[in-house]
Amino acid sequence: MTDDTRVTLITGGGSGIGAAVARRLLDQGQRVVVTGRGEERLRGFAKELGEPEGLLTVRGDAAVYDDVRSAVDTALTEFGRLDTVVANAGFATHDSVAEGDPAGWTRMVLTNVLGPALLIRAAVDALKETRGRIVLVGSVAGFVPTPGNLYGATKYAVTGLAENTRRQVTEWGVGVTLIAPGRVETPFWDAYGGLPPGHLLTAGQIAESIVWAMAQPAGVDVSTVVVRPLGQPN
Repeated sequence: MTDDTRVTLITGGGSGIGAAVARRLLDQGQRVVVTGRGEERLRGFAKELGEPEGLLTVRGDAAVYDDVRSAVDTALTEFGRLDTVVANAGFATHDSVAEGDPAGWTRMVLTNVLGPALLIRAAVDALKETRGRIVLVGSVAGFVPTPGNLYGATKYAVTGLAENTRRQVTEWGVGVTLIAPGRVETPFWDAYGGLPPGHLLTAGQIAESIVWAMAQPAGVDVSTVVVRPLGQPN
């Protein structure tokens, strides 16, 4: 590794899409900082990869600013720079506003909506220095309404946050990419009780789209990428 080795911070990176992105970046020789709320999951992920020297795991809650700021500071202290942040942490309660349990909604809204905003705020000064990129993991649910779906409403907010952020940071040379997946086979569905029917994308396929957006030439800003599995009509 050299001093100009690129550095990426991924929230919720111990499993699913975030973990798949981390693997690909590490395979490219990049340095990666992964955050998550579960220390055991983070340790297991690092062990699974063979404890690579380019990987740092930082326990923290994506919806708590002190935790997010600490992760950014760790990246800068340990690796000296920050080129990309990937706001990947998020989850669904898989219920509806008319019939669901409000007890789970606060954490979902804070994680899915406040979390990406906190990451942007914590990282933007470092990204100005590297003319880096902000990647927000949204969802097709942030474009296509689903009856009673509060999770979808949080992803509509992420869709708006991506464009609002782009309009501010583009003048500083910072790119913003919204990656909006359709149905993906990840632990996202654990709380749902199992995978939905039909063809699903893999976390690795979405990771390829994210890494592709990150690899665009200087001066190119890919704003929105919607990725569905074939056969998903909505």
